Amino acid sequence: MGATKTEEFTLADITVAKYAKALGHPARIAILRILLERTSCICGDIVEELPLSQSTVSQHLKELKEAGLIKGDIEGKKVCYCIDAQAWQEAQQLLQIIFGKYKPCDTSCC
Repeated sequence: MGATKTEEFTLADITVAKYAKALGHPARIAILRILLERTSCICGDIVEELPLSQSTVSQHLKELKEAGLIKGDIEGKKVCYCIDAQAWQEAQQLLQIIFGKYKPCDTSCC
């Protein structure tokens, strides 16, 4: 979280921010969609699906993996990626808590 005082935030808020940062690029959303459709995928297969270079896709995979949303297993010279089910469920729950708290205002505010 950079130079912010993370100790002044709850663990849940820090975790949501970590997931939100990982979801903050359309290429990462596209990669997650591919993994959700296929359940697992080799990096080269993802590169074929996207208009991005292999190095760019690898960097986005690294960001998703560091956030914990995906896992990668080495299979020979290739890495097979998949959704991390536990982190995915946690992200769903934490984001739902935030979005679920919204209540439309009755007046014409904002």
